[in-house]
Parts: sequence; C-alpha cells; structure tokens
Amino acid sequence: MISRRDFLATTAGVGATLSLTPRLLDALAQGQLIQRAIPSTGEKIPVIGLGSSATFSSVARSEDVTALREVFKAMTDRGASVFDTAPSYGASEEVAGKLVNEMGIANKMFWATKLNVAGRGGGTADVAAAKAQVEQSFARFKRAKIDLIQVHNMADPPTQLGVLQEYKKAGKVRYVGITTTSDSQYGLLESVMRNEPLDFIGIDYAADNRGVEDKILPLAQERKIGVLVYAPFGRTSLFSRAANTPVPEFAKEFGAATYAQFFLKFILAHPAVTAITPATSKATNMIDNIGGGIGKLPTAAQREQIIKFVDALPPARR
Repeated sequence: MISRRDFLATTAGVGATLSLTPRLLDALAQGQLIQRAIPSTGEKIPVIGLGSSATFSSVARSEDVTALREVFKAMTDRGASVFDTAPSYGASEEVAGKLVNEMGIANKMFWATKLNVAGRGGGTADVAAAKAQVEQSFARFKRAKIDLIQVHNMADPPTQLGVLQEYKKAGKVRYVGITTTSDSQYGLLESVMRNEPLDFIGIDYAADNRGVEDKILPLAQERKIGVLVYAPFGRTSLFSRAANTPVPEFAKEFGAATYAQFFLKFILAHPAVTAITPATSKATNMIDNIGGGIGKLPTAAQREQIIKFVDALPPARR
C-alpha cells in the first residue's frame, strides 16, 4: 500500500504537491465545515475530526512532535474539534493531552477516548482497573469532564458500559458508546445497540468497505445513536487502488477536489453518520480532510456512481 503523500507525488508531481495547501485553503474559503447533531441530545459537532492511531501514533512515540502540533492548529483554526484516541494507541492520548493544553486549545476540543481493560480475547473486565484507566484519561487530558468515552472493541460490554454509565450519571462523562472495526463483531454490536442506552457507536466504513450499510447504520438511525466513522480510506487501500487514476470528473459536481474529499464526502452523504475521524500526522492532510466536510455532498445517484467507480478500481497492492 502507498501513503497519501506518495499517492499525491506519483499522481500530481512534486510541484502540484507543494501547491496543494494553497489550493485547499482556497477551497476551504468557500464555506463552513458542516455540523451534525448528536441524536441523543441535538448538540452539533463538526463532521470532520482527527483520529490518533496509525501515523499519528507513530509520531507521538517520537522525540519530535512538532508535526502533531501543526495538525492540531490546522484542525482547530478551521473549526474541527472531534479528537478520537484510546489508551491503547501508544503515546497518542498522553501526547495529545499535553500538546493541546500547551497550545491553549483544550477547550476547543470534543474529547473522545476509549475504555478497555478486558483485552481482545473476550475476557472479563475488572471494575477497579476500568475506573483506573478512565481516571488516567482524565489526568492526561487535564479535564474534569470528557465528552465521549466508548468501550473499545466490544470488550465485556456489560461491565465496561456499566462503569461508563456511572461516570455519565456523575456528570464526568457526557456521552458513552462502544466500538468495533471487525465484521465478526457486528452481531454483538447490534445486540448492544438494541439493549443498551448508547449515545455513540464507532465503526469502520469506507467506499470499499460498506458492510455497515446493511444493518448497523439503519439501526443507529432507528435507535438515535450517533456514529463515528474510522478508517474512511479503507486503511489507505483506496489511495493505493486509485494511484494511477485521476479523480473522476463527476466529483466536481459535489466539490471534491482530491481523493480524500471524494472518499469522505461519500461517507458523509449517509445520513446516519455523525462525524469521521481520519488519523493523520500531517497538517496538509488535515486541511484536505476538512475540505471533505465543506460544501455539497453526493446525492443518492452520485453515491451509486462512486460505488461503481471504486468497485472498478484495481485491487490494492500488497
């Protein structure tokens, strides 16, 4: 697979890559970042945010985190606020908390983190350990209240959602939810969505990864549950698959100037989606992503065009 930087270099040339930021800044001047309501309360949040896995996590582990500082500045300067992280993302949670507090922008953020002390093997979570992890997140963010905490990877939902509901009742966590990026867990996710009082779910969804469209997204609408989308670029496979193909002409009809905007607008055109949090460690990419949340979104017919276009792309290189 290739990164977005490599994709831009191979398809547009070095000169075009260097001029990307001014072009995107011009696009950003055309409108405001779309906001959507959280179904359980009606509170509106911007539809494009920032994730902290993948490249963000890699840079967070390094000695020089200047690039992440620039990402946060690009994000908040342009009206984005949702920041998604997790204790399991290496140094991401700790470094992010330190940076935004140093920058004086902590109050601009919609903080979303996760809870999992049960592990991936389907074990039982210890309540004391779960509370200790939540308290660690409070300390890292230097916040008395966290906007959203979700149970990570469907781990022991009864125990860990119970812990989060206690924090919500105490006024220390505003919203609670649960996440999965595994098709094999969708059945359990559906059950939890039907039987637990959730504010959010976090799921993987992309133009080449549409499994949640069948049951999960309609159920979220029915149950009035907000949806955070992860891995919107198919875990970078979409950039790899599109490497030698220009952005299609019909993308101009809904204002997508780049492939990132093309793929993000596809997701945002689904009414169940509340926000998308693509991870990045580059300010240019953050600006590009924000462009995907500005202006027109694809119609139902245009979404079908996108699907047909994406399905016809070559397979991802391995």
